[in-house]
Amino acid sequence: MGVSASEQNTGLVVMDRDFLTDLFADFGPVTIRKMFSGYGISADGINFALALRAGLFFRADEATIPQFEAEGSKPFQYQTSTKTVTVNSYWELPARLFDDSEELSAWARAALAAAQRAALRKRPKARKAAKKAAAKKATAGRRGRAKRKPSSRGG
Repeated sequence: MGVSASEQNTGLVVMDRDFLTDLFADFGPVTIRKMFSGYGISADGINFALALRAGLFFRADEATIPQFEAEGSKPFQYQTSTKTVTVNSYWELPARLFDDSEELSAWARAALAAAQRAALRKRPKARKAAKKAAAKKATAGRRGRAKRKPSSRGG
């Protein structure tokens, strides 16, 4: 790839679409979309990484955060006008992995798995909301119908 960890740490590397495609070549096909000040990276329709000016961040959860912590990585942070916001679900990829495509692929698979777990946790809430909306609509439909009296005419 021609990118050293020191180049990544100094911010001299521009993570454009071609660079990211090459970086994830061993992992498999990824979709790279413009997002914020960089790119969102997804596989199988699930976003698992962010490439931003601040670095490359992988999706993390309780199963993978200890691995990031062991490497000395930090969660993604950004500054607003009043505070620093920490996004604990995305952690910076250790710079050494830019030189090890095989290990980077393993981390990417773990990040995708974390993103899939997060998607599964969100899904039941969506189902409950849809079920409630359907029940509400059915109830409203029953209330809206006028009750008809049986006709006195024979027919």
